[in-house]
Order: sequence, then structure tokens, then C-alpha cells
Amino acid sequence: MLQENSHNFKKFKKAPFLLSVLFLLAACLVFIFLYRETKQNQKITEELQTQWQKETERREEMKLLEHSIQKIDDQRILLETHFVQSSNVVPFLDTIEQLATSSKAASEVTSVDLSPENTELAVTIETFGSFEALYRFLALLENSPYELEFVSVDFEKQNVGVGTEDKNTGPAWRAVFGVRLLSFVQ
Repeated sequence: MLQENSHNFKKFKKAPFLLSVLFLLAACLVFIFLYRETKQNQKITEELQTQWQKETERREEMKLLEHSIQKIDDQRILLETHFVQSSNVVPFLDTIEQLATSSKAASEVTSVDLSPENTELAVTIETFGSFEALYRFLALLENSPYELEFVSVDFEKQNVGVGTEDKNTGPAWRAVFGVRLLSFVQ
């Protein structure tokens, strides 16, 4: 038996064994290389995932901010309608004319004066129509979106004569309103 084992050992070829060992070493080296590359790729993937997450959060914040700005913009426009810019008083004067038209009275802005401090605007409005129309115009002025202070209000019935009385509206009246615009910004 011992002789048989020594005979088998002599028959044993070293070349296939060496090739097997070399193949095993090469496989181990390839495995180590692929393992390192996989770990490297995993790190890169995690970094990219973190960057992607940060970018997604940043975009969501931008959308939220944009939505908030749109909400505030509507409120800002509404707020700006309550103030008159010193550079553009035309919308305020147009509003006065529209209020007179809607109350079925004829009005004319006879004077516009800026206070010395440039903080207030004084306006004198002369209005013609029936008493009801003039009263409605006064109520509309009081309820306008602008902050007004009435300095003077003068109602006068026009002289009764030919053509001063309308069959549908009654006697003609004249009113002069002196108002100060308090919601005036430079």
C-alpha cells in the first residue's frame, strides 16, 4: 500500500497542479479587483443619490417659494389698489370718475394739490345730478378703496328755472367735495 501511494505520487503531474494554483490566484485577484470596483461604484452611487436628493429638495423648495410668491402677489396687488403712488395719480382720478358714472352723476375734478410734505393729495370734485345721485356718489367715495378724509362737503340746489329740473330725476343739485387722500405714497 505504501508502495502504491508512492507510485501515485510519482504519477502525479506538477503542471496541472500549478495551473490550478495559478488559476486560483488569478480568480482571487479578479475577485478582489471586482470587489474593490463594486465598493467604489457603491460609494459613487451613494454620493450621486445624495446629490440627487439635495437637488430634488431644492427644486421642491423653489416650487413652494414660487407658489408663496404667487399667493402674496395677488395680495400685494390688492394692497396696492389702496394706495396711490405720487408718480401716478391717474388711477385714483379715474376711480373718482367711475364712481360718479356709476352713481349717475356728472363729476369734474377741479383741483389737485400736493401737500408741501408730499404726504397728502388734496382734491376738489365738483359734481352735478339729482340729490340721490350725489348722495350715492358721496357714499361710494366714503367706501372707496382709498383712505380719504373729507375736508368739505357742500350741497346746493340749483336755481329753479327752465331746464334745471329733470322729469325723471327731480331738481338738479350741485355738490363740491374737498377730500384729502391719506393713502398716498411717494
